[in-house]
Amino acid sequence: MSNLNIASEQFGDFSKSAVDAAMKFASVSFDSAERMFALNLEAAKTGLDVTAKNAKSLAAVKDVQELNTVRTKGAETGLEFMLGYSRAFYELSTAAQAQFGALSEERFASVQKAVAENLDKVAKSAPAGSDVAIAAMKSSVAASTAAFDSVSKAAKQFTAFADNAVKAAAETAAPKATAAKRK
Repeated sequence: MSNLNIASEQFGDFSKSAVDAAMKFASVSFDSAERMFALNLEAAKTGLDVTAKNAKSLAAVKDVQELNTVRTKGAETGLEFMLGYSRAFYELSTAAQAQFGALSEERFASVQKAVAENLDKVAKSAPAGSDVAIAAMKSSVAASTAAFDSVSKAAKQFTAFADNAVKAAAETAAPKATAAKRK
């Protein structure tokens, strides 16, 4: 098999791999957008329903004390709704981010493997004296892999930190909302 055929075959494999990766990214994007749309549609329906109930309650108010009660109940309901919506939105966003991260890592590993294999093939058929250049290329690939791994690890740590912060905030807000509701 000639070098031209090998290069053509490698390009075909790379193109197929790139299309497959793009389709995976598109699928995750559409699935995530669909879930977000469903969440927002449900939130809009619930918001309309709550607004209608609050309007009816306000229309039936007969004195200031009852007005305060209706106003407080409306604020509590709104707070609970926003906490629930925020939690669901965060969970959907986090799930999508995790899927995109996994796909990116998978794609990077695939490209890295292909580059390493191609460097090995080039090294076997390279003219004498080119081993220094090939070693430099391999070193460059290793450095970029280490850099990607470092950035990926930092991103995962940041995500874990943010996730813990959001969970702690939610755990703090929920009891306060319940306590305010009791007053």
